[in-house]
Amino acid sequence: MSQIASLVLGTVNAPYCANLSAHQLAKSISDIDAAKSTIGPVFAFFSEVPPELQNPFVSEMGLSPQKAHQVATHLQSSCPFPLALAQ
Repeated sequence: MSQIASLVLGTVNAPYCANLSAHQLAKSISDIDAAKSTIGPVFAFFSEVPPELQNPFVSEMGLSPQKAHQVATHLQSSCPFPLALAQ
């Protein structure tokens, strides 16, 4: 596992006692339906992981930046503060 993935997973899994793998998180941050079943870690990715790690993680996992943006935008509608990838 890369250093980026390790940092990201530590940030998103710990607060929710989750144990998502990098691939599970990647699926969840790039698909709105998948995000619904892992909403805590997904929200943590978009709100607590620094943008300097979000974009490299998206790239490293081979995700479409547009799909990650769609999920972030979906979450932004119920979040009072800006989410970097929704901008």
